[in-house]
Amino acid sequence: MWSNSKDRGAQIRRLVVEMSHRSHSGETGSSLSISDLLAVLYGKILRVNPKKPNDSTRDRFILSKGHGAAALYAALALRGFFSQKLLLGYRVNNGTFHLHPSKGTAPGIEVSTGALGHGLSIGVGMAYALKDTKSKVYVLIGDGECNEGSIWEAALSAGTLHLPNIVVIIDDNKFQGFGPTTKTNPFDLASQWKSFGWSVLRVDGHNTKAIEKAFGTAAKAKKPTVIIADTVSGKGIPAIERTLGAHYYIAKAEDVAALKK
Repeated sequence: MWSNSKDRGAQIRRLVVEMSHRSHSGETGSSLSISDLLAVLYGKILRVNPKKPNDSTRDRFILSKGHGAAALYAALALRGFFSQKLLLGYRVNNGTFHLHPSKGTAPGIEVSTGALGHGLSIGVGMAYALKDTKSKVYVLIGDGECNEGSIWEAALSAGTLHLPNIVVIIDDNKFQGFGPTTKTNPFDLASQWKSFGWSVLRVDGHNTKAIEKAFGTAAKAKKPTVIIADTVSGKGIPAIERTLGAHYYIAKAEDVAALKK
């Protein structure tokens, strides 16, 4: 655990930008938008033990929007699951980490994800299997990922089964790969999830105290909970914040320098 989630969120962003610049690879914006969410999850919420990553009593976390994996790797390293030196192998030849999470590459990665829409289905299955235990399942999905029909099949299943031990976090950064999310998904996310039998919360996805409070509320719910987090794509790099270009942005040397200040 760590005391200051806001500082950890900034550290995650710095590591993400360093990985992007070092490997000359994109998908940076969607990692930056979830950094504060992961800081709270790994610093305050998840019951996990880096020394016993496979403890059967642990909570489970699934990053369904696998293209944000750089932020997950950074969070796991900061939480002590492995050395930060392993981050040097992100997306390089004979390296350690891929663009998307791959189970088995390092401790703490529960599921191989990246094919959008599958993580929630896996999470619902886990939650059903764990419903008589104290373990909770947390699944982070993207707003653009809600294009996938499998998201709604899983949401309906969890709502029908009244699973109180699953929490979905939506990274609502308003952009997907090729345009604004609302162009493809014009419906209201909150109303949609509520109609599927979920408790719905909305939060500023960069206000770590508000995020922590939302997770506390979710813990008391008697049914599945979705937390819609209003986030900023490209958070931390002013030139790309809230732009489509943030999605595939490759960090520059000046970005690395700015985040080290």
